[in-house]
Amino acid sequence: MDWIMRPWPWWLSGTLIGLTVPLLYLLAGKAFGISTSLQQIGAMCTPHIKFDYLRKFDRSDNFWTVVFVTGIVLGALIANRFLTAEPVILLPDSFTSPAGAAKLLIGGFLVGFGTRYAGGCTSGHSLTGIANLNWPSLLATVCFFAGGIAVTWGLGSLLF
Repeated sequence: MDWIMRPWPWWLSGTLIGLTVPLLYLLAGKAFGISTSLQQIGAMCTPHIKFDYLRKFDRSDNFWTVVFVTGIVLGALIANRFLTAEPVILLPDSFTSPAGAAKLLIGGFLVGFGTRYAGGCTSGHSLTGIANLNWPSLLATVCFFAGGIAVTWGLGSLLF
């Protein structure tokens, strides 16, 4: 039981995440990606909206994305609570102030907007898109990493 309480090596975790892509294809015939679940939730919450992006979305065919994301969240909560020696606090104190909450709200909006504008999220482009040899997904992944490095080494100190 001790091995499950410690952080797993990156190569094992990465391999397990990578195996999600072919397993989802083989077992369910679906492409791996998380951002479609946001569109699914929006379509479920607003069934009579006039906005085509949500109105014409196939709710029944994509409900699995909500179940999948719910499983990710529940798995993370269970692992955080029961499979670690020191559970991680879910929200740092710096984000509980009004200014911190505003940063979270703005950041969430930018991530959501960018995800839809890019035609998918990091998991969809980086795992599924590259596995399918989709060149736009490779370019999107390079931009994800470049943006992350720019914020971490540059803009991050100004923003945070």
